[in-house]
Amino acid sequence: MAKAFTRIGKDIAIAVKASGTDPDNNPRLRSAMQNAKMVNMPKDKVDAAIKRASSKDEKEYQEVMYEGYGPNGVAFMVECATDNPTRTVSNLRVYFNRGGGSLGTSGSVEYLFAHKGIFRFPAEGVDIEALELDLIDFGAEDILVEEGQVVVTVTFTDFGKMFKGLESKDISASSELQRIPLTFKQLTEEEADAVVDLIDKIEDDDDVQAVYTNMQ
Repeated sequence: MAKAFTRIGKDIAIAVKASGTDPDNNPRLRSAMQNAKMVNMPKDKVDAAIKRASSKDEKEYQEVMYEGYGPNGVAFMVECATDNPTRTVSNLRVYFNRGGGSLGTSGSVEYLFAHKGIFRFPAEGVDIEALELDLIDFGAEDILVEEGQVVVTVTFTDFGKMFKGLESKDISASSELQRIPLTFKQLTEEEADAVVDLIDKIEDDDDVQAVYTNMQ
């Protein structure tokens, strides 16, 4: 939960720095606020994050994607929001080297992943069959119902279209961009444990927003 709050706080800071504090005129801020609501982040924490972000003294975060290979040839993409890229890349290089992998150059593994938008909203009270055609019109590639939630996948280019479409239907949904593997690498249990250890180390870093791999 704490990691989710930290990530959303950075998303809010980046959104406010880019387009201001008015969510009506800042779609990215609206998205971050909706994501905060979906993980039960208290409103006072959201308001405080917006206020901090509007201060001239608040840190300027850069969004950076790092790529590399973990143990057993597993591809990694690491999404970061950092106020010090030199520190971040140095830390990541240590994690990869100690974890039996190596940090790569830009584009070294990106081709192994598709950039997708993922939207989630509660399935309760929703007529999926009636809504399905609208979702397809908004750009849905895939629509699933799992664990009480509707999960909608779109291409990167249709992310904004789906976001506005769900708003027009008064549907409150969490949303994020993800890197989805195009193919998966199968490992033994022991090999997978080494990869999971590296993922855990990377995710513990405060500059890291998300970690994607092509491990099965």
